[in-house]
Formats: sequence, structure tokens, C-alpha cells
Amino acid sequence: MNILVWHVHGSWTTAFVQGPHRYLLPTLPERGPWGGGRPAAWDWPASAVETSPDELAETDVDVVVLQRPEEFALAQRWLGRAPGRDVPAVYLEHNAPREHAATSRHPVADRDDVLLVHVTHFNQLMWDTGSTPTRVIEHGVVDPGYRYTGEREAAAVVVNEPVRRGRITGTDLLPELSRAVPLDVFGIGTDGLRAHLGDAVGHDLDIHECGDLPQHRMHAEMARRRAYLHPLRWTSLGLSLIEAMHLGMPVVALATTEAVEAVPPGTGHLSTDPARLAQALRELVAEPELARRTGASAREHALRRYGLDRFLADWDTALHAVTDGAPARPAGSRRLGRSPVAAATTGRS
Repeated sequence: MNILVWHVHGSWTTAFVQGPHRYLLPTLPERGPWGGGRPAAWDWPASAVETSPDELAETDVDVVVLQRPEEFALAQRWLGRAPGRDVPAVYLEHNAPREHAATSRHPVADRDDVLLVHVTHFNQLMWDTGSTPTRVIEHGVVDPGYRYTGEREAAAVVVNEPVRRGRITGTDLLPELSRAVPLDVFGIGTDGLRAHLGDAVGHDLDIHECGDLPQHRMHAEMARRRAYLHPLRWTSLGLSLIEAMHLGMPVVALATTEAVEAVPPGTGHLSTDPARLAQALRELVAEPELARRTGASAREHALRRYGLDRFLADWDTALHAVTDGAPARPAGSRRLGRSPVAAATTGRS
């Protein structure tokens, strides 16, 4: 299939483009959120093809995977066909409702022309989608391999924009938890985090800003820490949690949203009480063999539940469900094949 999909969520898209199809990534000269193309720092296969709006107008697109409401209008403008009506469409929802979780109406509620795919059962439970057909395709990740050493007696935390997002990401919990063990925080917008939190609580903190590293470097650095801490209050399911489990790290997480499904007994510790999380971190740092055994169980579970093969198979089932019996392709469109665009992007990462 030729699949039109925007690069919105780097880790999710990295897994998605590992499949057997050709993935058309809208690309604009200025890049930006609506035409980012291939990310320079990620190793994606050549089948993930940068495609301009002009080329999309002449390309035979089999299905559109939408991730933001604005993409309906963009796809119609660039393809000359309406997603759902003239070309099969799937709407992928990455997030839990931001507010009023039990009563929030989804942007594609009560539509019969798109399939709405949630990345967690929690999201499907909380969004009000009306009569729109839905299914859950749980996350999958490219296995980074077992890398755990746990040599540094600290916990790794991965969170983007912790200062701006505040309570959503559990940023306010970090000072208390840093009294248990040192916290090494990775992600976008972590500069100034320690000063921001120190100003709020009035004392020095054992919190270290590690910045936004390329994924392979971040994985290596995470695996050097004794444990992984997931303090997010309200998130769909951070892929960094699943990646940490793949690395062989024991995890300590707030028992919120989908974390209660992702972290079964024996793979880490869950609680809604930060004091219990702090105690779990102390125990893992004090007992490296316990940490190693727990991390090995976490990796075994993550490979079984969040493996790439299962993820891609589930997506193939969903894509075939919406494309089987689709209207005939418009005259004059072309299969992309190895076009000049594809040739130009082959080998680019």
C-alpha cells in the first residue's frame, strides 16, 4: 500500500514505518508541523518517502492515516480527494482527553467514514466517540536490545517540556522523589528544570538535566541508571516507559492511565502514593540484584505485549479493513514505486 501519514510522534512513527508498505511523509520546504518529512536523527527505512504536496496530487494513495483534525483539510487539498469519502482513512488518537475525561467528545465522534484507532484501552474507555467505529492497537517499539547495567545509583526520567507541562507530567513530584535517589532527567525542554523546581521548594535538589539526546544515545544512558521513574499523572502511555522495559530496566510509575496495564507485578512498582514510589526507588538502588531481576522480567513482558511484529500485524489488519472494497482509484494517478522522490530519499536518515 501507499500510506499517507504525517510525522507527528517520532517513536510511534518509527515503529509504524517498519512495515511492508510505502509510507508517504508530507514534506514542505520550511518543514514544520505540517511538512516535517523524515527526521534527520532517526534511522528509518527507505520505504519512508518524503513527498511534496504537488507529488501527492499525482500519487495513488491507498489510505490516509490522520492524527490531527487539521489533516482532513490538508489531505483533501493535497490529494484532491476527501479522506473517508474518496480515499480510505484511519484516524489515530495518541492522547487521552485533556479535560473532563469521562465526557470529552472526540473530534471524529459520530462519523461512519473513518476508523478511529486508539493506542491504549484507557484512551478508548475515556473518549466519547459516539457511533464512530473504533479499535485499539497497542504500542509497539523497535527493540533496542537488552542494555541494562544499572551502574549509576540513580533513576532515569524521560519527559518533554517538564516546566511548561507541570502537573500533567508530574514535574511537581520530582523534588520529593529526588530526596530518595538522584534523578537524571532526559527530554526536550529540560534546561532550567532544576532551578525552576528549586525556586519553588526553596532548596537544592538532586536533579540533573541530561537534555534531548538522539534516541540511541538516550537508550544507552538510560540503561546505565539503576531504575526508570515514570511520574506522569495524565498521559496516554509514554513510549519511553515501554522502551525502558525493553532495555531491561526496572520501572517505578504512578498507577495512572494505562500504566496499570503496562507494568504488571514483578516488572516494577506502581502506586498513586509518591511516598511508596520513593521507597521503591530506594529499594532498587540499594539492591542491584533485585533491580536486575525485576528489569529482566520487565523486558520479557514488554517483548511479549509491545513487540514490533504484533504491532505491525495489528495495523495491517486495520488497514485492510478500511481498504478492502474501497472505491476505484482515480484515472491518471500513479503508483509511487521508486519515483525520483523515493530515489532521492533512499538511505537518508
